[in-house]
Amino acid sequence: MHLGTKGCQAGLLLDFLRDYDADEIYLVGDIVDGWQLKSGWYWPQAHNDVVQKLLRKVRKGSTLVYVPGNHDEFLRDYIGMTFGGIEVADHRLHEAADGKRYLVIHGDQFDMVVRHAKWLAFLGDGAYTFALFVNTYVNTVRRRLGLAYWSLSAWAKLKVKNAVNFIGKFEELLAAEAKRVGADGVICGHIHHAANRQIGGLTYLNTGDWVESCTAIVEHYDGRMEVLHYPSLLRARAVDAGIVAADAPLEGRRAVA
Repeated sequence: MHLGTKGCQAGLLLDFLRDYDADEIYLVGDIVDGWQLKSGWYWPQAHNDVVQKLLRKVRKGSTLVYVPGNHDEFLRDYIGMTFGGIEVADHRLHEAADGKRYLVIHGDQFDMVVRHAKWLAFLGDGAYTFALFVNTYVNTVRRRLGLAYWSLSAWAKLKVKNAVNFIGKFEELLAAEAKRVGADGVICGHIHHAANRQIGGLTYLNTGDWVESCTAIVEHYDGRMEVLHYPSLLRARAVDAGIVAADAPLEGRRAVA
């Protein structure tokens, strides 16, 4: 989610939380961006609304487990504790409705840059923040031209060979860890790259983020896991309602929802 940053799509996230309920909710790290908040405080009302919405879900009976990541690693000092009905855990084994077990973990523990060269991780985070800043202006022009949203950072990750190799290695390491603990799959985050695929007979699921992709992992009542891309869902609703044409740019209907 990266609450506390200007890149967080808090409005869409709040709509998603209103649309979807769950018996169990996992916050898979980097929910609050402590790195950015240290350099400058940014916390608009929309970010507070997201927190309040999550707390209301807990009060209504949902189980909420907060698995900290590297951006909110300050919460790792409280692992094993419960605050207002929210449990803080390093990881969790989730059993789905079909009996399959998933290791739920943020994943930064398997990122050698974060573990052994944090200064480089901070540098990379600064570059990513700059890319998001550039995205804002690029996509302002693209919207005026009737073009769809385009992500500079996502394009760079998929085009730069080292980034592609890093993503592949990260996915393999997480799948191997799930196998080591006897799970059938893994649910993680960290790399901002939503995925649902098989690796060596295990299911690798990545939540993506609420900065660019606006995705989440949802479990259906039959145990089936799905990567839900919320902007596409809103677009489909708008098309069904006749608000936008089927070939309209995806970015153009965010304000409609």
